[in-house]
Amino acid sequence: QVHLVESGGGLVQPGGSLRLSCAASGTIFSINAMDWYRQTPGKQREWVATITSGGTTVYANSVKGRFTISRDNAKNTMYLQMNNLKPEDTAVYYCKILASWGQGTQVTVSS
Repeated sequence: QVHLVESGGGLVQPGGSLRLSCAASGTIFSINAMDWYRQTPGKQREWVATITSGGTTVYANSVKGRFTISRDNAKNTMYLQMNNLKPEDTAVYYCKILASWGQGTQVTVSS
């Protein structure tokens, strides 16, 4: 059974930065690709970024150049560094391994 726990969300002003973490257990972390998604009320869950087991990364156009996905296999943890945050980045952010999801962490960008 895979268990994922997101953390690091909070309230920040536009232009600010935040780093999200996703801690995984119950799987062989190093061999799986991982993803970040986000969702706002009334909207479909949106894919944000992916990192493969080999370290290849890909980003949605809406966050490209501002967000960075990374992983630390020794800590079984994935990260999402978010810079130059905008109000439209406000959402609950979720991590995913295969078909398993975390509980989400709230990010609010507001002045």
